[in-house]
Amino acid sequence: MISLAGRDILQGWGKFVFTGIGLGLLIGVTLTMAGVYRGMVDDARVLLDNSGADLWVVQQDTLGPYAESSSVQDDVWRSIAAMEGVARVANITYLTMQVRLTGPSARDVRAMVVGVTPDGPGHPGQPVHLVAGRHITRSHYEAVADVATGFALGDTIRIRRNDYTVVGLTRRMVSSGGDPMVFIPLKDAQEAQFLKDNDAIVRQRARTEQNPALNRPGVPGLLDAVIDSQSTNPYVNAVLVQLAPGHLPERVAEPIRRWQRLTVYTRAQMEEILIAKLIATSARQIAMFLVILAVVSAAIVAFIIYTLTLGKIREIAVLKLIGTRNRTIAAMILQQAVGLGLIGFVVGKIAATFWAPAFPKHVLLETGDTVRALVAVVVICVLASVLAIRAALRVDPAEAIGG
Repeated sequence: MISLAGRDILQGWGKFVFTGIGLGLLIGVTLTMAGVYRGMVDDARVLLDNSGADLWVVQQDTLGPYAESSSVQDDVWRSIAAMEGVARVANITYLTMQVRLTGPSARDVRAMVVGVTPDGPGHPGQPVHLVAGRHITRSHYEAVADVATGFALGDTIRIRRNDYTVVGLTRRMVSSGGDPMVFIPLKDAQEAQFLKDNDAIVRQRARTEQNPALNRPGVPGLLDAVIDSQSTNPYVNAVLVQLAPGHLPERVAEPIRRWQRLTVYTRAQMEEILIAKLIATSARQIAMFLVILAVVSAAIVAFIIYTLTLGKIREIAVLKLIGTRNRTIAAMILQQAVGLGLIGFVVGKIAATFWAPAFPKHVLLETGDTVRALVAVVVICVLASVLAIRAALRVDPAEAIGG
């Protein structure tokens, strides 16, 4: 039985191998799509790990700084720091934008700009995995960038109206969407995110000066105070909280919700938001692609095996004429289908491994997905061979004589 399938494959090995390679490229795309989804989940978890936070304090009734816009007064951290169970707190801002590299090799890079308070490593929000340079130590105009941005130490980058010098490089600091992070001082980030441009500020001041309610003779300095308040930016996107040892996240979060009137998320809740809500649509799209690719793969295998079977009707008739059992003929066709699938799987796995690093998004090829893909390929090949087996079993032995 094995020799029948093997000898038949050897007779037309070129067609069989090239068909397996074509199928393998399709399987490689399938593995890559699954890896893209795994990479998105991994990026979301890495984002939470790298934040160094146990709790995220955000604007009330919002989903936090990663999924929705959130604005919190930047002095709230003082009240939170005084609560029981809190070890460290830090304000932070997030803004996804185009960051421009200045100089002869000027280019734009899509990045998440993170505003952090200049502190040492281990403080909430601080960049980790530093591979070169140092952390931010000044209150203005210094930046730490992920190596995925392509920036180098000493490069000058422009964010909004200000230029920053790259003083440190980090690795695997990415947003939930896979964009590399650029860390700058918090005050600069607040200005970049919340401050209006110069023309808008001038127009706002003109409208304020024309407001009769602010030009009352009995209230000197009121107009100047309002104008000054319009020029300040006392907001951040979130407050990151590290817990003291031995304290449960939910026990510490409840008093913050009650007394500060803010929404607080634990690590588990934030991961649920990122995976179940933020990337849910992408997950459904990838799942649909995987289903389509599986159906296409099954159709290709069925068509190829059916065509190969029709091409050897006379040989099958001869086998039946000499007394070969139907079970043996069916096993031969089944082995050819499975062999085609295994060749395709090996080619697909090798292709996915080699082209995954070139993808702009993080592709994570997990062993579990590879095993599941192998099982799926075998099942698809078995099902796809049914049509060819039925055609072979209907062959009349008399065709061997009549041909």
